[in-house]
Amino acid sequence: MSDPCRILVFASGNGSNFQALIDAVASGKIPDSKIIRLIVNRGKAYATTRAETAGIPWEYFNLISNGFQAKGEKDPQRIQESRDNYDAALAEKVLNGDYKPDLVVLAGWMYVFGKKFLDPLEEAGIKIINLHPALPGQYDGANAIDRAFADFQAGKIKSTGIMVHYVIAQVDRGEPILVKEIECREGESLHQLEERIHSHEHQLIVEAAALVAKEIQAKKQK
Repeated sequence: MSDPCRILVFASGNGSNFQALIDAVASGKIPDSKIIRLIVNRGKAYATTRAETAGIPWEYFNLISNGFQAKGEKDPQRIQESRDNYDAALAEKVLNGDYKPDLVVLAGWMYVFGKKFLDPLEEAGIKIINLHPALPGQYDGANAIDRAFADFQAGKIKSTGIMVHYVIAQVDRGEPILVKEIECREGESLHQLEERIHSHEHQLIVEAAALVAKEIQAKKQK
C-alpha cells in the first residue's frame, strides 16, 4: 500500500465544499487520501471551525494582514508586486513546509493566483484544481452565477453549469476535469438558481478530487 495522496485545501469562507471533501475522505469516496491542512485567507472563515472539528491543522495567511500589501493601496505596480511576493511566499510555504502536498484543491478560494505561485508548484509536480460555477469558456472570474442569470433573463442562454478544472495563470481556463450542465428555469430567482447550483458542487468537487487523487497514486506506484 502506497502512502495516501496528501491533499491541501484552500478556502476563504463557509467551507461547505471543504466539508464535502472531509466527509468523502472519511467515507472512502476519495480513497487512499488524507487532507493534511487547510489554508484560509479570511480571518472569520467558518472553514477553520470545520477543520478543527475534523482534527485538521489550519493556517491563516492573508495578503494584507501578513504584511504583503498596505491596506487601501491603489498603485497598480505596488499591488502587483505585493501579490507576486505573497504568491511566492505561499508557494515557499507549501513546498518547503512539513506538509508538502500531492494535490491542492481550491474550494471556494477567493483569490486569483499568479505565476509566482503556480509555476513553482507545477515544477514540483503538484496538481492544483479549482471548482468554478460556470461551464468551460463561460463567465470566467467572479460573479459567474449572477452573470449567467442575467443572460438567461435576457434570453441569451438556456443553461449554465459548474466545472472542476486544473488551475493555470489564465483565470478559469485550465483543462476541465469534470463538467455538469445545469438548466436555467423560467420564474426562478437568482437565489434559487444559486442554491440549485451549490447543491451540485459538493458532488462534483468530490468526484474530481477522487479522479485526480487516483491518477496521482497510480503514478506513485509505477
